[in-house]
Amino acid sequence: MKINTRNLITAAVVGALYAVLTMVLAPISYGALQFRVSEVLCILPFFMPFTAWGLFVGCVVANLMSTAGVLDVVFGSLATLITCLCIAWCGKKGNTLKTRLLACFMPVVWNGLIVGATLTIALAGLNPLTHFGAFLVFAGEVALGELGVMYLIGLPLMTYLPKQRFFSEFVDKHS
Repeated sequence: MKINTRNLITAAVVGALYAVLTMVLAPISYGALQFRVSEVLCILPFFMPFTAWGLFVGCVVANLMSTAGVLDVVFGSLATLITCLCIAWCGKKGNTLKTRLLACFMPVVWNGLIVGATLTIALAGLNPLTHFGAFLVFAGEVALGELGVMYLIGLPLMTYLPKQRFFSEFVDKHS
């Protein structure tokens, strides 16, 4: 299997940007109620699927600072990977309003469920299955933050960026 160096470098830069943005904005990036601005980068696999892996690694690095500990490093990062792979799948279905809306919903669902369960265990010390109310609160808070980031910032960018020459040429070079 031949590795595309340009794509590998791009994925690494995207992952590094995710980690740096998350850590620089730490007060709003971690905890039960989070507005992780770096999550907006998860729109990139819609256009360039290979960036999903860079985002996963960037999330692992960022989650090393999480107060939820190793659980967030493992499960929070896996939530981002699943999210990004689903967003890449949406992108393969075409760039329509429907696919963009669906793509933006992926972080809401996956991070809401997985990170919500992770925070229920790590921060509250509760089993999400037996303390379903606590889980719903954590999941709802995470999902709400994702909803804000993805639909207030991500969706407009998904519409705007492909119309920009620099972006479309960049994506074309990486296809």
